[in-house]
Amino acid sequence: MRTYSLDDVYETRKRRDSWWTVYFVDPVACRVALPIANHTRLTPNALTVLSLVLGTVSAACFAANHLIAGAGFFYLSFMIDCVDGKIARLKGTGTPFGLWLDYVGDRIRVVLCAGGLAYGQYALTGDVRYVVLGAAVAVLDLFRYVNAPQMKRVREAIREERQEAGPHLVGGPQQISADPLSTDQFGADHFSADHLSADQFGADQSGADQFGADPVGPDPFLTEHPEGEPRGRAPRSRAVHRFFRRLNRFLARHRVRSHLMSGIEFHAAVFVIAPIAGAWALIPLAAASGALLLANEVFLVYRMWLFTRRHGVGSPQQSREHVLV
Repeated sequence: MRTYSLDDVYETRKRRDSWWTVYFVDPVACRVALPIANHTRLTPNALTVLSLVLGTVSAACFAANHLIAGAGFFYLSFMIDCVDGKIARLKGTGTPFGLWLDYVGDRIRVVLCAGGLAYGQYALTGDVRYVVLGAAVAVLDLFRYVNAPQMKRVREAIREERQEAGPHLVGGPQQISADPLSTDQFGADHFSADHLSADQFGADQSGADQFGADPVGPDPFLTEHPEGEPRGRAPRSRAVHRFFRRLNRFLARHRVRSHLMSGIEFHAAVFVIAPIAGAWALIPLAAASGALLLANEVFLVYRMWLFTRRHGVGSPQQSREHVLV
């Protein structure tokens, strides 16, 4: 059996990931993955199940009002969930069932922990706001995971229609490739279900390479002059654009995705940081992180709307209905 090195494990890290994962999880997950890869026969699916078990223990701790223990088990659960993707990519042992299991396991963990947190605090204080908090966390998480693949399907449907219609349409192939739905506001791909992409196919689905987009490329909404200045933009707007491009390049060098409030940071705020800080922080931190996450989702929907307007139907063939169910 091949012996893997720590450098081999590092190669399995995603090209770009959430800042929470890059700085607070990967340094531990890589070192945990190494002995698992070299000295055990644990499969990615077994690690996913272990992650779910740890998540269930976290929920039980929250329900018993052991907040710090719950936060610790939630962190361990998430860390093991990152390890399973590294083992799958390292050994090439991922399966389609493993991808489903990882996805469903994540949703179950969040719902259980949100319910445990709400129950524990409501039983202790009788404050109905904690029930609302648990429901809001679960609903927002489920919405995010339902919304992302549907947005991706909209994008793919329009791209397919334009490709079938041919390059004679306005914009031609260049507009198809300059696809704003494949990039976030700084040019990095956002169509990911966060660390769901630690998927067990061995492919990084969270980075820009998911759709072949340049993670530090130009803003796809802009058409530039040969000199590189965006056409039709005021000097202040061009300065803002250049700032965001520099910021994105800086983040890319550190493997950090440019949308800084994703589901991973939301989970970390609600289930790790707030419980460690104490019960007083649960509602304020959950509300603040939830508002930021919702604002990011609204922004992505707005960009999708702009994309559908720009790439509207151009021929009768393009007018055929796409069933997105």
